[in-house]
Amino acid sequence: MRTNLFHIVLSAIFLTLGSAEAYSQEGKNKTTTIPAEKQPSTKKDSTKVSLSEIIKPADSTAQDTLKPKKTFLESKVKRKAVDYEKMDQKKKLLTLYNQAELYYQDFELKAGIIVMDYEKNEVYAGRIKDSLGNYTQRPVFKQGSNVIEPDSIRFNTVTKKALVWNSRSTQGELNIKGEITKKENDSVYFIKNARITTSKNIDDPEYYFLARKLKLVPGKKVVVGLTNMVIADVPTPLGIPFAFFPMSNKGTSGLILPSPNDSNRQGFSLQNGGIYLALSDNYDLAVMGDYYTNGSYAMRFESSYAKRYKFRGNLNVRFENQIESERGFPDYAKTTQYNIQWSHTQDPKSNPNSRFSASVNLGSSKYYQQSLNQSNVGSALNNTLSSSVSFSKTFNTVPQVNMSITATHSQNTQTETINMTLPTFQGSVDRIFPFASEDEIKKGFIKNINFQYNLNAQNQITTKDSLFFKPQMFRDARVGFQHSIPISTNFKIFKYFSVSAGGNYNEVWYMKTIEKRFNEATQKVDNVDIRGFDAFRTYNFSSSIGTTIYGTFNFGEKKKIQAIRHVMRPSVSYSYTPSFAKYYDTYDPDGSGTMLKEYTRFEGGIYGAPGKGVSNNIGFSLSNTFEAKVTDKDSTKTEPKKVMLLNNLNFSTSYDMTADSLKLAPLRVSGGTTLLEDKMNVNFAATLDPYALDNANRRIDMFNIDNGGSLFRLSSANITINYSFSSKDGTDENDRSDPLKNQGLRNGGREDDLFGTARDLGDSRQSQFNDEDTEKAEKRTTFYKALLPWDLRLAYSLTYSNSTRQNEITNNSLMVSGNIDLTPRWKVGISTGYDFVQDGVTFTQLRFERDLLSWRMDFNWIPIGDYTSWGFFIGIKSSVLSDIKWDKRKQPDKRLR
Repeated sequence: MRTNLFHIVLSAIFLTLGSAEAYSQEGKNKTTTIPAEKQPSTKKDSTKVSLSEIIKPADSTAQDTLKPKKTFLESKVKRKAVDYEKMDQKKKLLTLYNQAELYYQDFELKAGIIVMDYEKNEVYAGRIKDSLGNYTQRPVFKQGSNVIEPDSIRFNTVTKKALVWNSRSTQGELNIKGEITKKENDSVYFIKNARITTSKNIDDPEYYFLARKLKLVPGKKVVVGLTNMVIADVPTPLGIPFAFFPMSNKGTSGLILPSPNDSNRQGFSLQNGGIYLALSDNYDLAVMGDYYTNGSYAMRFESSYAKRYKFRGNLNVRFENQIESERGFPDYAKTTQYNIQWSHTQDPKSNPNSRFSASVNLGSSKYYQQSLNQSNVGSALNNTLSSSVSFSKTFNTVPQVNMSITATHSQNTQTETINMTLPTFQGSVDRIFPFASEDEIKKGFIKNINFQYNLNAQNQITTKDSLFFKPQMFRDARVGFQHSIPISTNFKIFKYFSVSAGGNYNEVWYMKTIEKRFNEATQKVDNVDIRGFDAFRTYNFSSSIGTTIYGTFNFGEKKKIQAIRHVMRPSVSYSYTPSFAKYYDTYDPDGSGTMLKEYTRFEGGIYGAPGKGVSNNIGFSLSNTFEAKVTDKDSTKTEPKKVMLLNNLNFSTSYDMTADSLKLAPLRVSGGTTLLEDKMNVNFAATLDPYALDNANRRIDMFNIDNGGSLFRLSSANITINYSFSSKDGTDENDRSDPLKNQGLRNGGREDDLFGTARDLGDSRQSQFNDEDTEKAEKRTTFYKALLPWDLRLAYSLTYSNSTRQNEITNNSLMVSGNIDLTPRWKVGISTGYDFVQDGVTFTQLRFERDLLSWRMDFNWIPIGDYTSWGFFIGIKSSVLSDIKWDKRKQPDKRLR
């Protein structure tokens, strides 16, 4: 009955209001009216209204006068949760619980619980309790590249403002945890009681800086107010009233704080202070200096540059003005030292037809011995500095043409002699086969005939350290050009013998020759320089025949050594060079004119001088390799294991058919092999002389066996052994072969640490630890069993000399370098050696390093020798806070060198 009553009442309402007009949300529609004069004359009852008059057609041109109401959500919402998703339409709330994720507009939010009020445009996220009552699933809020991990967060999607409790944020190398964070907009955050640290454990860091007020502009800067340092939750008096940290992803210019120190003879000092200039994305510049209280000072300019897929490099210029003792004292001295290093490498893909590279290390010969701020004491043990700058280009013509321009430098730091080529030009035309077409197989004597053209030109300078880059240095330069046209061919005879034959035409041009004259005033012979063009031409012929012989000795498949394979490569060569006596003149050595000596005006030339004697030599050589097949220890493998017994065993000698005596050259024996799974390299060599010595220890034209001795007389021998092994196999992730990463190698030292490890005093954050390996070691370490990773390198050298019956060991030394991890974060190393000839310990360095998580501490000590010194460092590893450190060291006493 109630249902029928509802329909009756509803029908009554419609009948009562039948004459009313109803409109939709679009508003009232316009209708088309009919003028009175055109209306039909038939009259209708005004009380009657037709259905067509009630429902009038809508005008399509009508406009809405009301603004549409804005929707609640401005973007699509993506969300998910493990337990449930709850939508409350009355309160306009969306609730996600357990592993909740919400993606809306430009932010991502993950948390234990997320509540979105889409009427107020607010989002709340927080943690939830697990079955044990512990809070888990901390919110992770990500907007753009900024990530915040708070305990809870309230965020307005329209104003972009937010309140965050116990937020955790990473800005570059800094980890920031704030008690309360207020987010003003996308670019400004205000944090109260913020903890700033570089520790990975932001909740329980080993140290942090407590900033009462902090302003953060992500990707740009961090500005703090009153801040003090807290170590192990213990406040310290170390603090600053305010600080500014640039957070740009690009390089930022700034000051480099100096390190205070003191030296033996220069007094107190401030070292490695200066300014860093981030000039662009491709290159930078650091200007640093040292100042000592006795007036000594030093300047350094360091610049790195790189362009992706093009090139990269580094330039270091160092200058030191050193003052020893005090003015007026007898040991007072003033010297200047400098060093220039430049390294440039080009990406091979940038230009396959041209290449430019540079490796420069030049300067004062005593720089590494006398420097007050060097990177590696072991570099002082290096006796040679070398440099090379080269440009090469290939022209893809037919035939191909290659050219290169190179400037080289070699400097002996003991004799202070410098040899330079400024520059060396090399050009060559590829081989031309005149009797064979380009696509034809070159087989046989005639078709294999080929020749090419080579040009080598040099401007060579030999000078002393004191005359470097002075006018006299260039006046003594020697210039020469060498043209050579080699012609050769190769073919086989009797199927198994390979024959090669050829000749070489050589032409040398000099811009300066000499003339020897007897000086009546000094009663000596003077070498007078004759400037002007002069040339000589030589030629020679050579040929060789050789083959390869294989031999296998089988011992049976059941034997441990199943077979030994022996490969021999014998070779016989012949070379002939005629006499070029036409280029020789005579001079009077004593002015009497009775005894003349011959000389050539081309003596002392870059490419030598033409020979006067005829050379008609036959050479003999034999190379051997020995390889064994042994039964593999792994029983699952069916194939035997190949083991190299001798990589090479070579014999070589020659016979001069035109010599009047001592026609047979000494027999040279050399060989090498690898042992202990290729970890030990053994190389040896010996010289066996067939001729005897007279009473004055001079070689005579008599075989040693005919003089009552053996067939050969051992005149010299040497052996070197290098052994490198460790507690674990694998490659070292630290690339020590790259000079840009290994300062010791760049200084001219070794890749290994037999002469000590490199230490850059301007950047003491360098560590021997690998963070990833340290973390793995800590996880595997137990109370009963602790891993002790170690590595050891041995280098042994022995030299025997008996050329004049001295029968002595001239060199017998052992060098050792090793490191051991006492704990996952304690590393101890040593580099030392012993000279058995001098009966003394060689260069020795002790290294101790402690990884203090965010900090690093090390101690280097050279206890004995001319370079006795020590250095202690403790500081933060992060580059952002690298100025927070304490560095103390004692420099070597240069008076002992």
